[in-house]
Amino acid sequence: MTTRSLTTLFTGGAFFEGPRWHDGTWWVSDFYRHTISRIGTDGAEQVVAEVAGQPSGLGWLPDGTLVAVSMKDHRLLRVADGETSELADLTERCGGHLNDLVVDEAGRVYTGDFGFDLMGGGAAGTASLKRVDPDGTVTVVAEGLQFPNGMVITPDGGTLLVDETLGNRVTAFDLAPDGSLTGRRVFAQLGPEVTGATTEEVLGQLVVAPDGCTLDTEGHLWIADAVGGRAARLSPGGEVVDEVRAPEGLGVFACALGGDDGRTLLLCSAPDFYEHNRAPAREAVLLTTTVDVPHAGRP
Repeated sequence: MTTRSLTTLFTGGAFFEGPRWHDGTWWVSDFYRHTISRIGTDGAEQVVAEVAGQPSGLGWLPDGTLVAVSMKDHRLLRVADGETSELADLTERCGGHLNDLVVDEAGRVYTGDFGFDLMGGGAAGTASLKRVDPDGTVTVVAEGLQFPNGMVITPDGGTLLVDETLGNRVTAFDLAPDGSLTGRRVFAQLGPEVTGATTEEVLGQLVVAPDGCTLDTEGHLWIADAVGGRAARLSPGGEVVDEVRAPEGLGVFACALGGDDGRTLLLCSAPDFYEHNRAPAREAVLLTTTVDVPHAGRP
């Protein structure tokens, strides 16, 4: 595997998630500063909006409107001119915090939730994928996922990949023109199926915990390995063919391909993901490196 140098783009965050390259700049959510920001390639930050309910996944509707997850109150928000408005309330369909998202070409938003009280140490449970149509209608399109997390849509619009963080796997669905999901199958199984009554029991069995992810033009998927301190590049079938490791003491919880040529890999890094540790600290960083194969698909 290639040894790459890392460049620090930005320091002083609490916990970064949802990285995206859009309109010539990076965009990120910061859970515990409650901010959505643009980060220039020079490292300059512009706060775009504040989300009291804790921002996460980001995406754009066909008309250019930014949409963002508000995690703790299970809402999907529109963001315009620094102000937020509600697109949909998904509370009735969430067993835990709302999480990441991806937007398809028609402006339909796919999003998942934790499925249980992760930060409170609740018993691990499964969760569903929800589709939010442009009019705000919410439809459950898949159930029984183990902590659905980062998602991508292939360039042809026909496949949705979703990381199941507590399932040691990436799952694929056929994405139909009407927005329905069928043909559920394993894209990459990265470890055995995990069992356990508590969060700690499940976390202790994880071999690879795929968190955020980003797709490249060869159909390989870069995943943030939340227990391995790295971003790993997966071939279809699950072979790790490349990796980028964070500096010692840091984990990697999200990643995105971007830059003008699509070959810059951005890593969202922090010492851990626990709210009681991250909220009062400013130890999260954004790191970049250059890879050979550029970005593809959505986001």
